[in-house]
Parts: sequence; structure tokens; C-alpha cells
Amino acid sequence: MKIVSYNVNGIRAALKKGLIDWLKTTDADVVCFQETKAQPEQIDNSIFENIGYNNCYWYSAEKKGYSSVGILCKSEPKHVEYGTGIDYMDREGRNLRVDFEDVSIMSLYLPSGTNDARLNYKFTYMDDFKVYIENLKKEIPPLVICGDYNICHEAIDIHDPVRLKTVSGFLPAEREWLSKFLKDSGFVDSFRKLNEDVVHYSWWSYRANARQNNKGWRLDYLLVAQEIEDLVFRSVILPDAKHSDHCPVLLELK
Repeated sequence: MKIVSYNVNGIRAALKKGLIDWLKTTDADVVCFQETKAQPEQIDNSIFENIGYNNCYWYSAEKKGYSSVGILCKSEPKHVEYGTGIDYMDREGRNLRVDFEDVSIMSLYLPSGTNDARLNYKFTYMDDFKVYIENLKKEIPPLVICGDYNICHEAIDIHDPVRLKTVSGFLPAEREWLSKFLKDSGFVDSFRKLNEDVVHYSWWSYRANARQNNKGWRLDYLLVAQEIEDLVFRSVILPDAKHSDHCPVLLELK
């Protein structure tokens, strides 16, 4: 199974930049989108159905043009879970899950901490999400959580770890949360599992030629439950795809 996760920073904008041709070439079985910034009725599913994704699912924020996630599947899942059942999370459309017989796949878009209020919101979200996932794993152990976590985990994951240590996304408390989530909740970072010392980023600011100079952050992860980590065959970052300020990440399971 080939899984792609991609923060598209607006699905309609990404489509205008050649997203469909890229999806056709990549030929993933499941595609998880974050930050689609669209309501379901604003997306023409036939565009995706024409390239084999006959099962399209969208979970949108109440606020139009904000947040929102989606999943495309070539095969029909046995179940689709919209949201977490936690109201303040679900109002922002940040969690969508598809369940197959052997694996469940979630598209996640964690909040960013753009100011003090949103940073507090982010920490509350992360704490509640951790509890939610630990309970979910008791029911569904073979879980893959794809998405934009808005956190760089280690110094290797950010272009300037010294100067950026006080910026949300690389705060010590955020990094500690991700470490605890991996350990306590029982997940592995599939990219680091196979690429221990590789320096790759998945997001670049639009300012100051950051992408051309590769001054980036690794914010996008494919976290795999320890129960199925032996199935991880390939996990890569794909910086040549340029439909967004993020690039896609790809996971293959045996």
C-alpha cells in the first residue's frame, strides 16, 4: 500500500498548479490532504474519480476557507470516521480517518501556534488528541497518522535550530510532546526509522527565497503504530512537488 500525505495550502489553488498530473504519476493508493481550505461542495470529485480515486472524503471546518482535511482512496474503506467527537477540534475540521481490514489511516492537521491564544489552543489540542489516540489504539491498533503536525521534532528537522528555538513549531515543550506521543502512544516516525541522518524538510516559508535556499522545516510526518512498524518498506519526502508551501511525504507498507 502506498500512502501520500500532503498539506496543499488550498486544494483549489493546488489543482491549478498541476496537482492532478502529479497524483496520476505518483499513483498512491491513499492520499491524505491537509489544509484544503474548502467545503465539500466546492470540490469537484469527478476530477479525482477520473484518475482512479472513486472514494473521496472531505471534512471541513465550520469557518469557510480555513483548515480542513480530505482523503482519497482507490479502494473503498470499510468505515470512514469524520472528526474525533471532541467538539472544539471538530469545528476546525482537522481529523479524518479511513479504516481498511489491515490498517487504518488518519489525515491530521494539528493547529499552529501563531500567537499566545493559538499556542495555548494548540497545547490543549495536543493533550486531548494524545488521550484520544491512546484510547483509539485499544480498538484499532494498526493505525497510521499522516499529516502536518506543525512541529519539528529534532534539530536535524529544522534549518536553524539555535535561532528558532523560541518560535512555535520548535519550542521545547512542543518537541517534548511529540517525543512523549511517540513513546507513550506507541508510534514510530517512519521517515526517521529508514533515514536516520538524512536532512530533508517538508515546509518552506514563502519569504526570503526560503525554498530555493532550502531553509526549511520538517513539519509533515507519517507516524506508524509500533504494531505494524515492520511493514514499513519505504518512507520519503518529495520536495520536487511544488503545488504548495509544503511538499508531500510518502509511505509504502509491505
